[in-house]
Amino acid sequence: MKKSTTGLLIGSALVVGLSGCASSASQSSGQSSASNNSEREWYQHPFVCGLAGSVIGGSIGYATSGSSDEESGAATGAVAGAAIGGLLCADRTPEPVAAQCPSYGEVPAGVAVDAEGCPLDSDNDGVPDYRDQCPGTPAGVEVDAVGCPLDSDGDGVPDYRDQCPNTPAGTEVNALGCPASAVLNDVNFEFDSAELTSNARNILNDVAERLVNNPDVRVSIEGHTDSRGTAQYNKDLSQRRAESVTTYLAQRGVASNRMRAVGYGQERPVASNDTDQGRAENRRVEIDEWK
Repeated sequence: MKKSTTGLLIGSALVVGLSGCASSASQSSGQSSASNNSEREWYQHPFVCGLAGSVIGGSIGYATSGSSDEESGAATGAVAGAAIGGLLCADRTPEPVAAQCPSYGEVPAGVAVDAEGCPLDSDNDGVPDYRDQCPGTPAGVEVDAVGCPLDSDGDGVPDYRDQCPNTPAGTEVNALGCPASAVLNDVNFEFDSAELTSNARNILNDVAERLVNNPDVRVSIEGHTDSRGTAQYNKDLSQRRAESVTTYLAQRGVASNRMRAVGYGQERPVASNDTDQGRAENRRVEIDEWK
């Protein structure tokens, strides 16, 4: 009776002790998912656990066996105890769980995420940083699947900066997305005046926005007339009209030192001055890159 009680007490004490080790290890692994065999405490080593389990099982087997079968009972208990020890000190570190984001679903391991488990999107373009091939896209710019601004005509100048969208494929363009100089269509003036029409101002609003998005580009605003009137008068009028355009663009946020106004008068016709249509084409304002 004394032997049985002593063995049970020893075994129970060791079970409690190892259970505490395993519990402590489990809690510790919950705080850090990086635990492995090299980071375990000495009492979690498989050899120590197996030895301790053998002692537990052997003690219990010895205590509960009859006097004639003490050795076999202890041996059987030792084998069972080794298994118990292994289970008690087994690594309970949970497998890492992939982050889940409502917007993106499962997030790849190692990707930086915010408090909600969503991947970071520094420029807020809807494409997470780890997939964004064009970081730093200006706010509000429409982007493609890899986070780059759309370039509808494929000329290398994104739409939000392109002064000449819909350029024919293969056309060589300048920094404005235009093939050399480009006519500002429908930028018209009151009769015999440098005052912009309301429709012209609406068109220039879009031009100004694109120039603001091209902060490193300087432009030349060039005024042209038809051949009616004297050459000097037409030159002066075209100069005033070019200056009127640059003044309006400056009011819309384009730095004045990025623009120059040049009046060419009737010197550079693009159509015949012998017809109404030709003269209308010659009365124009062009924008070109100023190098």
